[in-house]
Amino acid sequence: MNADVEGHYKGEGNLADKIAAGLEEAGKSLDDLTTTDLAAIDEFHIRGRKATLELGAQLNLGMNSRLLDLGSGLGGPARTLAETYGCDVEGIDLTAEFCKAANVMSSWLGLTGKVNCQQGDATDLPFPDNHFDAVMTIHVAMNIPAKDKLYAEARRALKPGGRFAAYDVIQGDGGEVHFPVPWAREPAISHLASDGDMQSLLTEAGFRILDIQDSSEESLNWFEERMKQLTDSGPPPVSFNAFLGSDYPVMVRNQVRNLAEGRIRTIAYVCEG
Repeated sequence: MNADVEGHYKGEGNLADKIAAGLEEAGKSLDDLTTTDLAAIDEFHIRGRKATLELGAQLNLGMNSRLLDLGSGLGGPARTLAETYGCDVEGIDLTAEFCKAANVMSSWLGLTGKVNCQQGDATDLPFPDNHFDAVMTIHVAMNIPAKDKLYAEARRALKPGGRFAAYDVIQGDGGEVHFPVPWAREPAISHLASDGDMQSLLTEAGFRILDIQDSSEESLNWFEERMKQLTDSGPPPVSFNAFLGSDYPVMVRNQVRNLAEGRIRTIAYVCEG
């Protein structure tokens, strides 16, 4: 199963080089980049950078904080929060190509010492108990069937009283998901939990749920705006097509349909360990 998930995301390799070429073609110098310049490719989740900053505001981060990002992808949220709060971030991701590209991209921004991404399994973390001040996961659990292990590991690695935030795509009441979607081309690697499932899983892992934020309507508006931008202006110089391939526009259309029909929801859970 892990190999199938990694295969879905890894693309054809040399991802950092492809992103660099796209940026340079658009007139962006690698010597003068900002995290905002990379948001179209490295904030790989619904509502992008805005959602990252909303989540970060709930994590009690500061200059001396250590944050763990489970399923860190290309490192966009990790870099955004490291830049915003001055915290140190460790990222874990199943896809080796993502981790390799994430660390190269962090070097472009001078964040090598603040953000480090490594390949690993979020259900079996290589960190000691009570190690992090905060833990987050953004659009990751959809590919993980063993969510009990995911949240148990997050709780184990978190210091007592620390914050954990999970922002994910949740199964709605409108029926089965239309595929392909950005996290899966077919149902075999899609493992959505319902809101009720999530609350039970988090509580059973030892978390106290502080806040639940349903952003489904805003997510639908966000996708509709992205589709209009694609129609009016074409794709940005670097986008998720770089690793998801030519069927990414179909995935976007299905996301709009899934949200509009209530087949999926986007919900963030903020918890205390």
